Amino acid sequence: MSGNRYGDLEITDPKAMRALAHPVRLAVLERLQRHGPATATQLSPHVGATPSVTSWHLRHLAGFGLVRDAQGSADRRERRWEAVARGFRFEVPEDEEGRSAARGLSGEMFASVAELPLSWLTGTEPRLEPEWTRHAGVANTRIVMSAEELAALHVELENLLAPYVTRDRAEWPSGSRGVKLLLYALPEAAGDDTDAPDGADAPDGADAPDGADETSAPA
Repeated sequence: MSGNRYGDLEITDPKAMRALAHPVRLAVLERLQRHGPATATQLSPHVGATPSVTSWHLRHLAGFGLVRDAQGSADRRERRWEAVARGFRFEVPEDEEGRSAARGLSGEMFASVAELPLSWLTGTEPRLEPEWTRHAGVANTRIVMSAEELAALHVELENLLAPYVTRDRAEWPSGSRGVKLLLYALPEAAGDDTDAPDGADAPDGADAPDGADETSAPA
């Protein structure tokens, strides 16, 4: 881990990873993290499940310490839930069971945002003001580095973003709005580097689609 400056919940149990590797549970957790405490009935229309099914998923998440009863919730007939932390993170364990569980969770997380960039481009971008569209877009850059350097890069990125992730609502500047940052670090496998001598690649420049802002992060 890189110090966990975001205050994320750190998941190490493969069983918890498998529990979270479900589209409804991921949607429930994200909704609670973003919008705060809610009942199963309130969550239902946003997560694609009936209130009873949503309630079952909430209890399953609670069993692994991912959600809990909301503070100050006294009405047991309308049970209000809250996320335990503002986010979560996990590392890929070394054993096969853990690797399989982490791979399954990663797959669900990839799938949950697979359509987000295109839906943003067609549904949100046309409604943005020019000062926002100038700084939005996509970057697709290939770099060459060691595993140790990649780990250090994660630390640097987290240190850079942490003040924005953790600051209180009262500290938001006037005119602030949510920005979705999608970061994919996808190392190539050994033997894939066939375009340079001695197994070492020469660094490529940014390779972004036509019209994309090569210096901006995905929104």
